[in-house]
Amino acid sequence: MEAQPELAAPRGPRLVVGLGNPGGKYAGTRHNVGFDVLDLYAHRLKREPESFSVAGQTLADAVVAEDESFVLLWPLTYMNLSGRAVVAALRYFEVDPAQILVVTDDFHLALGALRIRAAGSCGGHNGLRSIEECLGTSEYARLRIGVGEPRDSMVDFVLDNFRAAEEPIVEETLETCSWAAEDWATRGASVEDLQARYNRRKPQA
Repeated sequence: MEAQPELAAPRGPRLVVGLGNPGGKYAGTRHNVGFDVLDLYAHRLKREPESFSVAGQTLADAVVAEDESFVLLWPLTYMNLSGRAVVAALRYFEVDPAQILVVTDDFHLALGALRIRAAGSCGGHNGLRSIEECLGTSEYARLRIGVGEPRDSMVDFVLDNFRAAEEPIVEETLETCSWAAEDWATRGASVEDLQARYNRRKPQA
């Protein structure tokens, strides 16, 4: 029986992408939970994000580990063009899509639910759609954060702030996701590891 060829290890540092929209008017909205998760992680690292520019154009804020083993990325291209920043970072840091974890909101999931997948459809999410189109593949890991289901307009809902009664759930959920991001970035956790530890249908009691 012939020996199977060994698969090449993915190239580049681990990349954690938090999706959101730049600017104060979007801070704290449901659509910006990806930004919020990375903010918590960067605060724990005692690092301030710095501008990531390509050809003189600022596409994102980023935190690069001192040993360049991981990168945190906040795309500044607005949600619908997130893929531009992600692809630019992949090329600059020579990262394979298998090294990416995208953190994003999901209004199809109950508030506080978490769903981690190794690949999949964009599910109608414009940020994920942009990344998939720019990468040419949906084979990248994503951590979807449940922000609750809209009662009326989906656009108005995701661009609105959380209600006061929701804040305790949101705070716990974002903190939990920041640890999931750290497990991916610094501990080399696999998607299966993250799924076993963090996937849940509802928030912690």
